[in-house]
Amino acid sequence: MRLVQFVTPEGRRQVGAILNDGAQPVVVKDATSVRELALEAARSDASLEQLISARGGEGGADYDEIVAEKRLLLPLDHAEPSRCTISVTGLTHLGSAESRDAMHAKLAADELSDSMRMFKLGLEGGKPNHGSIGVQPEWAYKGDGSWAVPPEHPLSLPAWAEDGGDEAEVVGLYVIGDQGEVLRVGFSLGNEYSDHVMEQQNYLYLAHSKLRECSYGPEALLGELPSDVTGTVRVSRAGSTIWSDKFISGEDNMSHTIRNLEHHHFKYRGFRRPGDVHVHFFGASVLSFAAGVRPRSGDVFEVESKAFGRPLRNPLIAHEKTELISVKVL
Repeated sequence: MRLVQFVTPEGRRQVGAILNDGAQPVVVKDATSVRELALEAARSDASLEQLISARGGEGGADYDEIVAEKRLLLPLDHAEPSRCTISVTGLTHLGSAESRDAMHAKLAADELSDSMRMFKLGLEGGKPNHGSIGVQPEWAYKGDGSWAVPPEHPLSLPAWAEDGGDEAEVVGLYVIGDQGEVLRVGFSLGNEYSDHVMEQQNYLYLAHSKLRECSYGPEALLGELPSDVTGTVRVSRAGSTIWSDKFISGEDNMSHTIRNLEHHHFKYRGFRRPGDVHVHFFGASVLSFAAGVRPRSGDVFEVESKAFGRPLRNPLIAHEKTELISVKVL
């Protein structure tokens, strides 16, 4: 089962359940929020699929019309965006370290870059035995819920930014239960969208380069993540594809297990506040930046994988004016 959130032409929120590939969403009865459904499922000791099946539907929805009219919402959100934490982990995919290393590492003789050291740690200890804790991954803060852009809506390129490039990833979607328990809603496609030119200038700019908008969805895949996820990421300009490549994810293609990555995020007590939402990007395997692509305003990013239903699409819009931020002394 996959879930999608959207609004009606009148602006009323609804949740749709998609049971088969190519099927239209069935509107979940009396549901306006995947987050609320997740909390209700946890309180009743049921899975989301069980809860939704028991609740039933109230008709269908025209998916093509929802997409065309840009009425999609993020597949998991919070009514108070500051209570949604968006974070990323990197150097988790086999091959991703080479892409990162090509951007900012100049190796001395017989000396590994910081990226390759981190990647090596993951290879050696990122998949611990069941019940054990593995090595911790790279981690970065991405923003709160107000930094997330719904599918089909534009990602912003600030005037002061050096670049805005795609990062096609799988995203974990979580809600914190009433007693602080971590509830995994499911997974979605994501475009982490970062400033790779800034990151290339100095590795210490990595945290800055991640402070950009992002997008994920349009659908949340319930249950476990397939061990082998394959898909395509592309950049289009004026209706033509200027770059595309295959991206991979799933534990068969990663140096960490999903559960190890989850442990090292949620081990912080502050990330287990009841009612909060967490959106965690699991790392990219390919970047158009590594192929020399420099996106322009009007370009469209697209990430698709059959396991996740409809593709995630976002155009890029550039802002031309840079404003000096002044601070008022009180």
